[in-house]
Amino acid sequence: MHKWLVLGITGTLAAGVSIAALAQGTSGNAAAREIATAQVHARVAYKMDSVAGAQLHLHHAVNCLVGVNGTGYDAAAEKLSANPCKGLGHGALSDSAGNARLHGTLETALTDAQAGLKSDDLKTVHADAGKLVAALKAAHRQVHHQATPSSAR
Repeated sequence: MHKWLVLGITGTLAAGVSIAALAQGTSGNAAAREIATAQVHARVAYKMDSVAGAQLHLHHAVNCLVGVNGTGYDAAAEKLSANPCKGLGHGALSDSAGNARLHGTLETALTDAQAGLKSDDLKTVHADAGKLVAALKAAHRQVHHQATPSSAR
């Protein structure tokens, strides 16, 4: 009886650890997908030849960063051309909450995107989109560096 109790408790603990690891991995994967998608939209914003077009893609990047329930989510951008991060996670910021360094980089990215949304000058919007691309590139490296086992680095 005691043997079965110990095995049952050990199995339950192992399952709990596995589920926690899976949840963390899933969250990290969600953030990585959201960052990659935001990066695509930041690059498109940088190349657009109109403020309105560039800002639409900046809105998409913001939406991927903050998620549907996040502060700054723009439902109007979703109505215009869908939510490119729908179903990927809860927003890169939310999905990276356990990683302070990554979260800080994503906060910088969000600030850059929001700055581009406040301007009506294409050069300024492009400059902010360029900063956003750089911040998201750094975030992308951080996600993949974290996911790489230390023995493989």
